[in-house]
Amino acid sequence: MNGNYTFTMIKPCAVKAGFTGRILADILEGGFDIVAMKFTRMTREQAETFYSVHQGKPFFESLVDFMSSGPIVAAIVSKENAVADFRTLIGATNPENAAEGTIRRKYAESLQRNAVHGSDSDENATLEASHFFSGFERFQGYR
Repeated sequence: MNGNYTFTMIKPCAVKAGFTGRILADILEGGFDIVAMKFTRMTREQAETFYSVHQGKPFFESLVDFMSSGPIVAAIVSKENAVADFRTLIGATNPENAAEGTIRRKYAESLQRNAVHGSDSDENATLEASHFFSGFERFQGYR
């Protein structure tokens, strides 16, 4: 997705807590455009596939259980230098280490229930976005 796009997911804990609107507002206020978005729920099998890179790690089963426990909001967002800028916006994976004002600092419950997912590279952004969105579901250059 050429460095100007990244993938994010608002996790079940943040959706359940009613933070979806606030998180989307923070993303937009951070200068990102939403290119694709859907409200959905991953099956266990979909969560296993999405997080297959972590298979065999001690936290894999609990991660899959958590991510398939309720609805999520999946989105592709756009901005120059998207992956790095989005990772800055959401903050450290562990919300205790996240900077003030970041999404995870404001809305996360814990290390695993850290409110949002953000791709860690252009390559992963492409793979992760393709897990949820086909080409015709992406809207570019609408402004």
